[in-house]
Amino acid sequence: MTAMAPTRTEPDLSYLLDHTSHTLRTHMAAALGAIGLTARMHCVLVHALEEERTQAQLAEIGDMDKTTMVVTVDALEKAGLAERRPSGTDRRARIIAVTEAGAEAARQSQEIVDGVHEAALAALPDGERTVLLRALERLATGHLAAPVESPTPARRARQRG
Repeated sequence: MTAMAPTRTEPDLSYLLDHTSHTLRTHMAAALGAIGLTARMHCVLVHALEEERTQAQLAEIGDMDKTTMVVTVDALEKAGLAERRPSGTDRRARIIAVTEAGAEAARQSQEIVDGVHEAALAALPDGERTVLLRALERLATGHLAAPVESPTPARRARQRG
């Protein structure tokens, strides 16, 4: 006898969020790739421009491990968009400083990121956009604000910042 699959009682929220998130990331990667950046490079540039930040601080904001952060900053340096410099406030620390070319790349990449988000939201009627954003914000700051401990941890999502 073949077992029957259990009856679903709720929509598959995991699939809906994972699929749309993955697809949005592919759109973002393609759009940023047109100017030679990755989403990680964009993240580092934008957040390094906001205030003096160390490589470790930027890695935390972008949810990158040390190796990924080093590779990302190496690529930004090679492209002439950023450089490692001593901190102006802590001589033991090194910050990521954005060059003039990097600031221009950050401006362009932010326009691209905003455009990708705008295009995704434009697929919804105005009222649904507002409801979706409000609901996601409520989940992100409420019930799903923090991960829970698990014996088999899930891949960590990018942190807000």
